[in-house]
Amino acid sequence: MAVDRDRVAAAVRDILVAIGEDPDRPGLKATPQRVAEAYADFFAGVGEDAGAPLAHTISVSRGPAPDTLPSGAVLLRDIRFRSVCEHHLLPFAGRAHIAYLPGEQVVGLGALPRVVEVLAARPQVQERLGEQIADTIAAALDARGVLVVLGAHHECVTMRGGRQPDAATVTIAARGALADPAARAEIMMLVTGTPT
Repeated sequence: MAVDRDRVAAAVRDILVAIGEDPDRPGLKATPQRVAEAYADFFAGVGEDAGAPLAHTISVSRGPAPDTLPSGAVLLRDIRFRSVCEHHLLPFAGRAHIAYLPGEQVVGLGALPRVVEVLAARPQVQERLGEQIADTIAAALDARGVLVVLGAHHECVTMRGGRQPDAATVTIAARGALADPAARAEIMMLVTGTPT
């Protein structure tokens, strides 16, 4: 579903009037259309299938490198993401760290950031975003476990209310074998530190 840019622009114009501004003054004249274009980008994931990037899997035992069977987790760290908080329509941005324990199928590493991008490009809350990423990966792969750690700065915290510019939110979503805190301890160390 595409964002209706004309309706967004009209609504932004109404907001400008509602806050006492003149939407026809030079500095604001193009603002409604600019916001509409930004929203088309911010919310491009609405209605998009987040599992689509994971549709092409690779067999571990019959794939191109059967002699390199993974014996532990596959971890992709520091996936940058940005989203918009559904409570205030203010941005939040941070990094996602995704780990999974492969079963018979693995996926190209480039597919994991795409899942994050699709799900983040919707009105979101960070807790649900992590859960949706974990659910999407768990449903698409025969992974024995999935772990998603998100760390983000929220402008609804940094710019309003308590105005805490350094406050960061960390959320964890886990499935399967990695739902056990002891089982995910090594991965959490790799997420927060440097592998040796």
